[in-house]
Amino acid sequence: MTAIGALLGLALSIILIFKKVPTVYALLMGALVGGLCGCLGLTDTVSQMISGINSVSAAVLRIIAAGVLSGVLVKTGAAESIANTIIEKLGHKRIYLALCLSVMFLTAIGVFIDVAVITVAPVALSVRNRMGNLSISSLLVMMVGGGKCGNIISPNPNTIASATNFNADLYSVMYSNLIPAILGLFFTVYIIGRILPKPKLTGVVERAEEMEKGLPKFWCSVLGPIVSILLLSLRPICGVTIDPVVALPAGGLVGLVAMRQLKIANESIKFGLSQMIPVAVLLIATGAIAGIISASSIKDYIVLALNDCGLPHALLAPISGILMAGATASSTAGATVASASFANIIVSSGVSAVWGAAMINAGSTVIDQLPHGSFFHATGGVVGMSFKERLKLIPYEAAIGFFLVTMSTVCYFIFA
Repeated sequence: MTAIGALLGLALSIILIFKKVPTVYALLMGALVGGLCGCLGLTDTVSQMISGINSVSAAVLRIIAAGVLSGVLVKTGAAESIANTIIEKLGHKRIYLALCLSVMFLTAIGVFIDVAVITVAPVALSVRNRMGNLSISSLLVMMVGGGKCGNIISPNPNTIASATNFNADLYSVMYSNLIPAILGLFFTVYIIGRILPKPKLTGVVERAEEMEKGLPKFWCSVLGPIVSILLLSLRPICGVTIDPVVALPAGGLVGLVAMRQLKIANESIKFGLSQMIPVAVLLIATGAIAGIISASSIKDYIVLALNDCGLPHALLAPISGILMAGATASSTAGATVASASFANIIVSSGVSAVWGAAMINAGSTVIDQLPHGSFFHATGGVVGMSFKERLKLIPYEAAIGFFLVTMSTVCYFIFA
């Protein structure tokens, strides 16, 4: 199949997404047109789409299972309790660090990045009202930056999809990006934060007892995610394999028991499932277009371009993550398409499966916030920001994502 066909299909998908066509149908239409334009017949095009969907089926199953933990964290108030505790403990003098760390922690333990921002945003706006002339733009950049840092070390759909497509251990993929995530936190707060408008401190943050009224205790809130991470870590530590399909729901159930919230177990699971179903359907569509891209010669041209520039083939991982996430305006879709399309050639170039998945995952955070995606609108809407105001923040967010993928790539060359 020709590379031009895949590029035309991808371009059509982007145009349709900009035209507000549902992303799932836009990707499916792009896959179909891409295959036909790439000189595949209708039968072969559909076969490649189905093959691509089959390649992400395991990731879909694990993502649906992850809905249990995510639903429990949100519906029990555990996510809000964690955010409130971090903000209260760090205090008003470190509000940038508090917001960034709060969203990073929530995302790292399995809360969707947009849900994490939405959870912390009311607290951020409340603190802003008491502290004086804090910029809403600055607060949102801190929250989004923290979310990006947490997203590359979390059992979230983007990480699950990358690990699954590379047939790599999920915990190892998460752990590989730990140093970039920590460095990214400090880069967001102390580099990007210095560029943003300075806060004018005129008040104090509420006491934790007032902010956490009716919410579970901090340690009860984090117990579930800790159990999930410990179960996932058994494979690299002692060779005992517990799949995320088991580990993530187990953490959610332990959290319900610890917080004495078994009475809302069904409600939490239903909420988590409602959050995961759109992602699962999106992954099916991304699998279809990934099947078309992987069947084309586009990856060969990228490798040739790297050769011409004298660059190592390992850079195919971060570059593909950046490009696919930008095309789909989604870290989940970008990581899925990139890993499903380029995993084989990345591994064959000598990059380990774990590091290939990690670099793609980090690359998917660079331009995933473009306006043809839902993340752009959800995060802007929760703080009452206009389209033009939200648009101005993209360079700051892209800088944070670029720092993360750069650090991930540097770590690969140092530690791999």
